[in-house]
Amino acid sequence: MNIVHVVGARPNFMKAAPVLKALGTRPNVRQTLVHTGQHYDAEMSEVFFDQLKMPKPDISLAVGSGTHAEQTATIMVRFEPVVLEHKPDWVLVYGDVNSTVAAALVCSKVGVKVAHVESGLRSFDRSMPEEINRVLTDQIADLLLTPSKDGDLNLVREGIPRSKIRFVGNTMIDTLIQLLPSAANLVPKDLPSRYALVTLHRPSNVDDPIALRELCETLAWLSMRIEVFFPVHPRTRRRMQEFNMPVDSPGLHLLPPTPYLQFLGMQQHACLVLTDSGGIQEETTYLGVPCLTLRENTERPITTTMGTNVIVGRDLGLLRAESLRVLSGDFRRGTIPPLWDGHASERIADCLCNPAEHQPAPEPAASSVA
Repeated sequence: MNIVHVVGARPNFMKAAPVLKALGTRPNVRQTLVHTGQHYDAEMSEVFFDQLKMPKPDISLAVGSGTHAEQTATIMVRFEPVVLEHKPDWVLVYGDVNSTVAAALVCSKVGVKVAHVESGLRSFDRSMPEEINRVLTDQIADLLLTPSKDGDLNLVREGIPRSKIRFVGNTMIDTLIQLLPSAANLVPKDLPSRYALVTLHRPSNVDDPIALRELCETLAWLSMRIEVFFPVHPRTRRRMQEFNMPVDSPGLHLLPPTPYLQFLGMQQHACLVLTDSGGIQEETTYLGVPCLTLRENTERPITTTMGTNVIVGRDLGLLRAESLRVLSGDFRRGTIPPLWDGHASERIADCLCNPAEHQPAPEPAASSVA
C-alpha cells in the first residue's frame, strides 16, 4: 500500500507523527511525507521533526506565506504533480489548515482516495477560514476519521454516509502520551510552584490593537495574583511591536516560542492555561488542567462538556472572574473523553490496512411510534 501524508503547519506534525509510526509497523506499506511549507519557522516547525522523532519530509513544496487564496492555489499547483507521480492508494490530510483542503481538492479531481484525520469538528462559525476548510474537506474525503463522537454526529447531519465515518480517537493525545515522560525532564527548574501559562495568536485577539492592549492589561492584572508565563507567537510579537504595546508587570514573563516538549511540561504543571489554540484545549483536558479559551466558540466542544475548558470569548470581565475561580480551587475537574487513550493512530492504521475488520457503527434502529 502506498500512502502520502500531507502536513503544512505545526499542529499537523503532532497529529501525523504517531500515524506515520503506526503505519510504519505494518507490512507492505510505503509512506511519503509531503510538507507544504504553509507555515515555516525554524523555532515553530523544524524542531518538531526532532522532538517528535518524525522523519524529515520526503518532499517540500516550500509554499510559504500568503493570502488564503494564494496559499491554497499554490499548494494545489505544486501538489498535483506529486500525486500524479507517486500514484498513492491513500492521501492522508490532517486538521483544518489550507494545506488540508488544498490537498483534498487535488485528490478529488484526479481520483485518489483521501482520508481526513480529525474529521467532523465544527465551530459552526463560517467566518473562520478553518471552518470552511473543515467542512469542504469532509465533503470530498473518502474516509472520515473522527476524534470524538460529536464529530460523527456533525458529519451525519451534513449528509455524510455512515459507511465513510470511523470514530478512532485523537492522535494529538497519542503524541502527548508518548512525550509526557520526556517533557517532564525539560520543565525549567526555576519555575514557581504556582503559575499561569498563556498562548495567543489568532487574528481576532492580536491583530486589533484595542483588543490586544486590553488583553495585555488583563494579563498584567492576573500577574499580580499569580506569575504568568507567555511564550509569544511570532505573529503576536510582531503585533506587540507594531502597536508599541508596553508590558511592564514584573510577574508577566514574555518568552520566545517554546519548543513543544518544554511547553507540554509547563502545561502539565500549570495552575491555569489561557489560550486561543484548539489543540491546547484538548491537551489541558487530558492533563486535567483548567483552561480558559479566549474565543467566542470552539470546534472542540467535548473539552467544555467533558473536559476542563471554559469559553470566555472576548469578555475580559468573565476572564477575570473565571481566573479568580480557578485560583481559589473552584473549577471543573473534567474527565478524559472516550478513545483518548494513546491508540488512535493504531486504529487509523487498522482502518487503512484491515478495512474489513473496522466497519462503521450500525445505523441506530428506528424507534416505533405507538
